[in-house]
Amino acid sequence: MLKAKRTEAVVRALGAMSGTSLDGVDAAVVETDGAAIHAFGAHGYRAYSKEEQAVLMAALGKWAGPEVEAATAVVDRAHTEALAGFEDIELVGFHGQTLAHEPRGRGTLQVGDGQALAEALGVPVVWDFRSADVEMGGEGAPLAPFFHFACAKWIGAVKPVAFLNLGGVGNITWVDPGKAKPEDEGALLAFDTGPANAPLNDLLRQRRGLAFDEGGKIAARGKVATGALELFLAEGYFARMPPKSLDRNDFSEMIELVSELSDEDAAATMTAMCAAAVAQGMEHCPVPPEQVLVTGGGRHNPVLMEMLAVSLDCPVAPVEEVGLDGDMLEAQAFAYLAVRVARGLATSCPSTTGVRALVGGGTVSRPETA
Repeated sequence: MLKAKRTEAVVRALGAMSGTSLDGVDAAVVETDGAAIHAFGAHGYRAYSKEEQAVLMAALGKWAGPEVEAATAVVDRAHTEALAGFEDIELVGFHGQTLAHEPRGRGTLQVGDGQALAEALGVPVVWDFRSADVEMGGEGAPLAPFFHFACAKWIGAVKPVAFLNLGGVGNITWVDPGKAKPEDEGALLAFDTGPANAPLNDLLRQRRGLAFDEGGKIAARGKVATGALELFLAEGYFARMPPKSLDRNDFSEMIELVSELSDEDAAATMTAMCAAAVAQGMEHCPVPPEQVLVTGGGRHNPVLMEMLAVSLDCPVAPVEEVGLDGDMLEAQAFAYLAVRVARGLATSCPSTTGVRALVGGGTVSRPETA
């Protein structure tokens, strides 16, 4: 059971993230006042079993029904288990699991019951971070940029820097740390670059029963099919001006583009697609960043990292090189955002999601019996 503490200027918050790669739940502690990062704390990980992953996969793209109900049960159980071992926590940021994302249509859906989690853990839980942004005309994603701004301050950056998250979907945040606040004009630009690990993971799951291309070993043995890569880059999404966002399965046709290739060539080509999408996205940055700091599972793929290094005009490095944790950055982001929501601060702005005005998304659920 988590132990609730009296809220002070600096809050000890616990964030949780279950991303589109569907590998498991990341949990991490951040001490923050909602503006600056004061310290990073303990973290943990709770993997999804193959059976749980199958339940989540079956619910992707659905908005209601038995599959969504089953996925919700998996998400609630996994998060309760992942978060229960932390002590002296004042607030929890609970992202839930995105099943469907259609900001210009039906909205966005993250399953998970924040009230039930608050009751189970005995502390307030902030959840449903994206709905308010979408309701105000925003894309509802990406939501980590305000945290990335705080990270840029924490690492002492003085020139523009970019944070590149390569999870299931790729997204980038360009930060000018010379600005005072993340909502200041010119402080941030953020958007989804394109597909990252999700399509390749799906391909390898179908063909080889593998969760991912560990160490890029399969892609390293293949050759990039330039024809398929060119067809991929012709997709209209890349011509759209940011902010912009994607659903996990928006580029599912990538698998069709490589359907006649060997496993090795398909993996190499899909990895190149991810890198090329990032390179296209970098053209939107106001000025080139001093460096690109990579977070998410993609940074563990040396083939992908080499492709990025070759295609970008600035240094590329995992976030660990500046003292951050690339496996936990998104969980930490939702701990940070939870404090901002609790304190009535903005969590997104026009330059991060395209929302019409500053918005502080999120619902706060408090345990009825603390």
